[in-house]
Amino acid sequence: MISVATWNINSARLRLPIIEKYLTEHSPDILCLQEIKCQEHQFPTEALAALGYEHQAICGQKGYHGVATVSRVAIREYSRHDWQANGEARHVGIEVLGKNMRIDNVYVSAGGDEPDREKNP
Repeated sequence: MISVATWNINSARLRLPIIEKYLTEHSPDILCLQEIKCQEHQFPTEALAALGYEHQAICGQKGYHGVATVSRVAIREYSRHDWQANGEARHVGIEVLGKNMRIDNVYVSAGGDEPDREKNP
């Protein structure tokens, strides 16, 4: 059995200490993070690898959005979708190697205070 957790972290770098605490205390096999708010090269890969989460798929963006999937079990990134066709980093899909399992890590924002697509694209 594979355990999976998901978390809208709202800045992976700023909240790294609480990510480390969560992983140490709960040890999910896979953790999906949304709103990492950094580019791939800025993501705390080494710190999470040191905790055993050496398998990582990161789709980052400067300043906002972005998703990352970190894992203690072997994974392979298989997709990134830009459904809005605006360059925002909101999806990364992985497959768990040796298992018949895929995970799509998607960040879907609230979009605004009014539920109107014209006012809040």
